[in-house]
Amino acid sequence: MDHRKKNIIELTRCSEESYRGLAKRPLRVLADNVRSMHNIGAIFRTSDAFLVEEVILGGISGCPPHPEIEKTALGAERTVAWRHVDDSFAEASRLQREGWKVCVLEQAFGSVDLSLLRPDEGERWLLVVGNEVKGVDQRIVDLADVVAEIAQYGTKHSLNVSVSAGIALWQLTRERCGWPGSSR
Repeated sequence: MDHRKKNIIELTRCSEESYRGLAKRPLRVLADNVRSMHNIGAIFRTSDAFLVEEVILGGISGCPPHPEIEKTALGAERTVAWRHVDDSFAEASRLQREGWKVCVLEQAFGSVDLSLLRPDEGERWLLVVGNEVKGVDQRIVDLADVVAEIAQYGTKHSLNVSVSAGIALWQLTRERCGWPGSSR
């Protein structure tokens, strides 16, 4: 079996222009007051990988163009649709009224293990991730259709927000889109 690492030419998937024309998943990410520009960049990069429809940058979340976002996004800030909103709660409420299922990634009473989520085809999901210290605004947690938590077993009580977003995006797209490894 050939396990030779791929070079940059072998890794090239499509141009930025071609990517923008691809059909996206009915999945959006709302970054609620995420302070770190590096985290925002990493969320863009992961969103590009999983064909996320849009990244919504709420409150104090940084916006492109910014050198620290560009450093971790590696161009994904140019391929993934994005916009800024002043009020994350108002935006989550609006999208929920439009039929989006609001999924908050947070450690909370009554949360469900992320690995148990099984989104149905045709559903539109908004994944909300929060501030590195305070988490997701409690008002958004209260309105959520589902609060999901990533099971952890070590001594630390949380993961980096961009790491958590990556795990959640992988789980949601894996379960919903019939990608390799899907249980459907």
